[in-house]
Parts: sequence; C-alpha cells; structure tokens
Amino acid sequence: MIFKKMNKIIIILILLTLARPYNCFANEGDFNTWLKSFKIKAVNSGISKTVVENVMSNAKYLPKVIEYDRYQPEFYEDTFTYISKRSSKKKIKEGKQLYKKEKQTIDKIEIKFKVEKELLLALMGIETNFGKYLGKMDIISSLATLSYDKRRSEFFTKELLILLRLVDKNIINKDILFGSWAGAFGNFQFMPRTIKDYAIDHNDNNIIELKKTEDSFASAANYLSKIGWKKNEICFLKIDLNNNIPKKYLNSSARKIDNWKKVNFFKNYISNFNDLEISKNLKAAIIIPDKDIIPGAETHSPAFLIFENYEKILKWNRSLRFALAVCTLKNNFKNEI
Repeated sequence: MIFKKMNKIIIILILLTLARPYNCFANEGDFNTWLKSFKIKAVNSGISKTVVENVMSNAKYLPKVIEYDRYQPEFYEDTFTYISKRSSKKKIKEGKQLYKKEKQTIDKIEIKFKVEKELLLALMGIETNFGKYLGKMDIISSLATLSYDKRRSEFFTKELLILLRLVDKNIINKDILFGSWAGAFGNFQFMPRTIKDYAIDHNDNNIIELKKTEDSFASAANYLSKIGWKKNEICFLKIDLNNNIPKKYLNSSARKIDNWKKVNFFKNYISNFNDLEISKNLKAAIIIPDKDIIPGAETHSPAFLIFENYEKILKWNRSLRFALAVCTLKNNFKNEI
C-alpha cells in the first residue's frame, strides 16, 4: 500500500516537472558554457573583444524572462477587453499632458515625417504608458537568456549581436541598457535591429537617446514613415458579418493577412455595409481576432475590416489586438489635442 502511494507521488512529481516551462531550470554551468561560446562568436563577427567582455561580463540567466516569454496577456484577453484597457480616458488624459509639455517638439516631428502626433502618442502610451514603464530588466541578460533558450534562439542571438555592435560604434550607451524582458528599449520599445535600421539622433548630439522625447519620437516617426504609413488614412472599421462569408476571407492570425480585396467585393458578406463611410474602392481584408485565441469564440464576431495602415502597425507588433488598440487610441486622441 505504501509502495503504491509512493509510486503515485513520484508520477505526480514527474508530471509537475514536465509541466514547467522549458528551460526554467537551466543549469548555470550550461549557460556559462553557452556564454563563452557566444563571446567567441561575437568577436569573430567583428565586434571588439573589449566591448564584448565589458558588456557580457555580467550577463546572467534570468528564469523570469522565460516565464514571461511563455505567457503574454494578448494571447488570452478577448479583443474588447484588450482594447478598452489600452485606450481609456486615463490614457487620453496622460497623453494630453505629455503633448502639452512637448508640443513644439512633437509638432515639428509630425510635420517633418508626415506621421500624426496622435499615432505617436498612441504608440508611446500603449508601449510604455508615456515613458512611465520603460522596463527595469537588464537587457543584456534578457537577450542572453532568450538566446540561450531554444525556442527563439536564432532571433535573439542576432538581436544581441546587433546590440553589441551598436555599443561598439558608440551609438548606444551600455550603461543605460535597461528595458523590457524581451530586450526592447526606450519610450517606444525598440528592439536592437529596429534601433540599427530606424533610430536617429534627431538633436545631433552624437548619441541616440531613446528614453528622451526628441530622439524617441523622431525615431518612431522615421520608422513609420519608412515602412509606408499614410497620414490621415483609415486604419480599420468594425463590421457585422453575415454567416455566408467563405472562411478563406477570414483572417485570425497576424502572421500573414490574406485575401486583400476592394471593399466593394465584400458587399454581400457585411450586413452593415451601407453604413461604412469609406471609399468602396479601397483595398481591405477581414480579421476575426478572437477566433484562434478565446475558447468558444464566435467565428464571425467580433470582425473588422482592415486597411493598409493597419498592416503597417502589424510590422511594429505582430498582434491583431495591438494594432486595433493603437488605432483606437489614435482616433480617441483626435479633437482632444
């Protein structure tokens, strides 16, 4: 009898261990072995040995980062909950306060890059609550942890190498590299590759300061401009779908939006079509963001008609809900600032 109970306990312990996120119990020795190998790789790629040693010397494995990587709220909240949390009256009030303080700088950036100030405020508001939550994680250790972890090792290894090159070229100061668990940095949460490709020293002081208004807003506007954002054009519309719409026209994943058509093509599938106050010749696609995320979600509701600008926000963050929230907050700022 005792033997059977012990067997049951052993089986339960094994199952609990297997249920834990992969690599949460990574051996410190294994991580240190990986770190030595990574340093050699970094130096061989052309980054100075001094910088590699200085920046990577205090890198640590952070189990919490793996936990965050495995559980992200946008995968579990329904669309309207997600949007309402991120486009509230409080957000608008805080955005107005920031704009009032930095009006001259933000207005100049809007004119120069042809990107609406409302969009820039919306992105900053959702990414970091207007600079209040920039993240306190050691970015080097976060990226090293995710590079060591096998789930997305290749991606994060490249990001870490890019960051080291930015430090090596004196573009980024290594002493201020604290941000999100995933390695994002500054007011708009730029990843290293985004910093390399789009961040700019707007005030010409020879360093990119993404935690300060001028460089961060200009860098975000530069990014949006370069990827093709079209100022004052529509982002999305909520629609009511008929049940007769073929499934092939319904997109539930942010990875790739298929079946872009002129709005008029969807006329017979949208019950509130005549209420849509847009050009029927615009190209659009349909998304159903809850379908693959929320258990028991209806196939046809909620549904949205999305346009070219919406897809540009997906390049910023591949989340259907994130793009909807950004565009909603952007619209809520209109007539408020």
